This record gives sequence, structure tokens and C-alpha cells, in this order.
Amino acid sequence: MYPKTEQIINRMLAEQTIPGVSFSFIKGKESQQFHHGWASLYPNKEPLKPKMQYDVASLTKVICTTTRILQLWEAQKIQLDTPINQILTTFQDPRITIRHLLTHTSDIDGFIPNRDQLTAQELKQAILALKGGTAVGEKMKYTDTGFILLGFIIEELTGETVWENAEKHVLKPLHMEESTFQPKEQQQCIPTENHAKRGLIRGVVHDPKAYTLKEHCGSAGLFTTLDDIEVFIQQVFFAIEPTLLKRATIEGLVHDFTPTGTNHRSLGWIYLPASTYGTAYPTLMHTGYTGTFIVLDILKQEAFIFLSNRVHPSANNQRYLENRSELVQTYLKEKEQH
Repeated sequence: MYPKTEQIINRMLAEQTIPGVSFSFIKGKESQQFHHGWASLYPNKEPLKPKMQYDVASLTKVICTTTRILQLWEAQKIQLDTPINQILTTFQDPRITIRHLLTHTSDIDGFIPNRDQLTAQELKQAILALKGGTAVGEKMKYTDTGFILLGFIIEELTGETVWENAEKHVLKPLHMEESTFQPKEQQQCIPTENHAKRGLIRGVVHDPKAYTLKEHCGSAGLFTTLDDIEVFIQQVFFAIEPTLLKRATIEGLVHDFTPTGTNHRSLGWIYLPASTYGTAYPTLMHTGYTGTFIVLDILKQEAFIFLSNRVHPSANNQRYLENRSELVQTYLKEKEQH
């Protein structure tokens, strides 16, 4: 379907930029799936199989947290320009709004000293003590912090944890039965990094803040499969009568929501305007640190899902980032020819 895109993926496998990959191309109700390479290289080689669960890292932000925030927005429980200290009363900076968090324009410096030594409660208090810099609303700076704060907002408004919200309002309604925050079968999970302190990470979240915060983290933590992400995209974004969100909300996402309108972020998603890489339609996208991404064309109902374990066995993998840019550009150009 997309031979040039597939050629790059095959090269990434041959050059061992990624051990294995599950990917699919979606056009409307149709999809074409592929599974290549290895699930694990260390301590033993294990072949990659369909239905294996990936730690999708920051794809959690768009699959779970953004979707739940948009549901609360539709229910008029929040407004985009509500200052978050009206909900999280211990948060001190009155300038920062829900829009800033969703579009990564809060200018919060997320550095926390000794972060990995803190308990969940200590880390939460440290995050709530953070403040924006001098460019709130003016520049886009990608952080996990904003989505962790959005998770706290969800918990404050609902009285339930981030995990409970995601399961009850996203995963279960879509029958995403292969998606979880607590995998039961470790061997069904794709391993991530062979970490200096934690050893081989498998079936437990790789992200350090999510590892500490567990059920209270809105930025990472979801384990899911290629099949389930296809369900999410087709039911939420491509269905005539979408599940979970209203059609007007979905179509409205194809827009730059940053305060200046120039920072290329939708609500939760990266916003690629029309003409990016020669495209005729604007596109949404999001990535995950472990080697995952989704490219989503809502208007043409086309998508590219890419799941890899590029941090296995080592997270020191700069070549993957270069290949990812080439891969997305090639797909978008090739898509225009179909």
C-alpha cells in the first residue's frame, strides 16, 4: 500500500535501529497490518507475535488523558481557559489554564531534584509546586508535567484515579480488552530497556514518573496492542457516529489551539497544517518515547500506527529519531498519491 514507507521500516529492522515492529495503515474501515522482527533481544531472542502488548509511553496522553479531558469539556465540567488553580487549589500559578496544559504552552520547567527518589505523594507535591516561566502561552515546550497535572485535574473532578477514568470511560466502552495499565502476563508484553537500576523492564511502565505515580499518572502507563489502537482510531475518529466524543469535537481538533495559533498543537495532539510535507489536508500526530507514534488524518479517514520497542535493550538510540522523521514525511507524501 505504501512501499516507500515500508522500505524505510525494513531498513530500520535490517540496521537494528529497532528490534521489532507492529504497524498498520488504515483507510476508513479497512486496515493492513504487519508484524516484523523480534519482541526481545535480551536476555534471549523472542519472535514478535500479533497481540503482544506494547508500553506505548506518551500515546497514553492522547488515547486516555486527552480523550477523558475532552469528555469533561463536552459535559461542561471544565472550560479550556479555566485557570487550573481553580480546580487544583494548591497549585500556585494563576496564569496557567487547561488549554496551556493540553497544548504544552504552560512554560513550566518540569525539573524536579532527586525525582526518582521521591514517593508518589512527594512527587505529586513537587509537581503541584511548579510554576510557569515568563513565556506562558507564547511558546510550545513539550513536557510530561502538563499531562500529569491534567491527570490530577481528572481525579479532582471525578473522585476516581486516572486509571479508573481511562478504563471506565475509554477502554471499556470501546471494548479495548487488550489494553491495560497492569499487565497480567509479563511474557505477553514487549520488553523495553535493560535499565542500570531496574534491570530488564517488562510488563511494568518504563517512564520514571509513571513508575512512581502509578494510577495517578496521566502522561504514560498504558499497555496496548496494534488491534486495540486501530479500534480506538476507527471508533473515536472515523465512525459516522463516533464513540466517546461528539463529531463536532473530533472535527474541531483539526486546528491549532495554542494561544498564539502558531505553535502547531491541537488539544493533546501535534497539529501538522495542510501543506506540511506537501499534504493537502491537515494531520494530527503523537509520539511515544518507547518507539511509538500515530499519524491521523481525520478528514480523509486515514492513519498510520507504528509500535516498536526502540529502547530495547538500550534507550541510547538517536538514529531512531532521525528515521522516525523520515518515516512520517515519507508516509505523508505517499499518502497524497493514493
